[in-house]
Amino acid sequence: MGVVYYANYLILFERGRTELMREAKVRYRDLEEEGLFLPAMEANLRYLSPAHYDDLLKIKTRICDLGRASMTFAYEVVNADTGKTLVRGTTKHPFVNKSWKPVAVPPRLRELLVPLVRPSV
Repeated sequence: MGVVYYANYLILFERGRTELMREAKVRYRDLEEEGLFLPAMEANLRYLSPAHYDDLLKIKTRICDLGRASMTFAYEVVNADTGKTLVRGTTKHPFVNKSWKPVAVPPRLRELLVPLVRPSV
């Protein structure tokens, strides 16, 4: 078919999310060592146009909601050469402990994440 397999966009979302968190000085490895996990509980994607193999893609990522015990990321995958938006989507992640019980966002972490919250573009 010559196009990117649809589920691979979720992998791109994960990369965008990881890099956004890293920019905020939040590493998933550190959170997990503290016993805090962010599993995906919801994913929504809207496919607007296909990416083709060897296209250079840009993943725009932001936090669109930071709740008491969860956060939602919004993504836009863009063809870097044409600027055309290919996919838009969101993922929602609860904060859970080692027992997979929901926990509130720790204050220190909330302080780092609040500057990244942009409800809309």
